[in-house]
Amino acid sequence: MQEFGFIGLGVMGSAMAKNLVKAGFKVTVWNRSPEKSAELAAVGARVAANPAEVTATCGITFAMLADPAAAEAVCFGPDGALAGIGDGRGYVDMSTVDGETSAKIGAAILQKGGKFLEAPVSGSKKPAEDGTLVILAAGDRSLYDAAMPGLEKMGKKILFLGAVGNGARMKLVVNMVMGGMMTIFCEGLALAEKGGLEKSDLLEVLDAGALANPMFKLKGGLISQGNYTVAFPLKHMQKDLRLAVALGDTVGQPLVAAAVANEAFKKAKALGCSDEDFSAVYKVIS
Repeated sequence: MQEFGFIGLGVMGSAMAKNLVKAGFKVTVWNRSPEKSAELAAVGARVAANPAEVTATCGITFAMLADPAAAEAVCFGPDGALAGIGDGRGYVDMSTVDGETSAKIGAAILQKGGKFLEAPVSGSKKPAEDGTLVILAAGDRSLYDAAMPGLEKMGKKILFLGAVGNGARMKLVVNMVMGGMMTIFCEGLALAEKGGLEKSDLLEVLDAGALANPMFKLKGGLISQGNYTVAFPLKHMQKDLRLAVALGDTVGQPLVAAAVANEAFKKAKALGCSDEDFSAVYKVIS
């Protein structure tokens, strides 16, 4: 039976790791907050003492961390994932980070004799639970093939995008578009309401035409109820917008709409919405 490691058991990671366990794989997990590891142990996972133990005992380890700082800390810190790498063992970083961070981690893994694949995901809590994420992989093709049995239990569409950095950049572009869409959607909801229209009527009109999409349909109803139960944390969306704008600076691409959306999400963070769903940006727009 194939054995996988999984590091990072937040909103997304815990659901993804549980899908591996439910599929019958042996899974060894680690998380900075022990209670999350206990949840996985309850469904059959083995809990490691530190990231190094995970990577040293598993042929392939998946990591799902919150941001570039967390991804680097878990990889390079004391008893970090890098310490257990060697002998061709694979490290698949599914965190959403910038291309530079991904390249730095990948180079270190390769120097230790391991294999590296970046594989950020498009999707939030429900797709993670359902195993229907879109996985954007890049890096070592042989590791991509070897990890496929696990990736298939976490995602409905898995793309190989070539060299390390391409997966990270693709994810930033996707989330930049999503953050921009959410911002203008919230402006539309607010304008409709202040213009004397019913939000429900606007949602019906949008759903009937070319602008119909699952995000508007789901989030529109929840926003109307004032329900911002987290599926994708607002602080993570702001981080992704910040990284996308930085990528635009690097390649010389103006990102006017993305920069404006980033400011809206920054304001929402300042108002205490960091740990609510990213749709809570509506609070600073309405």
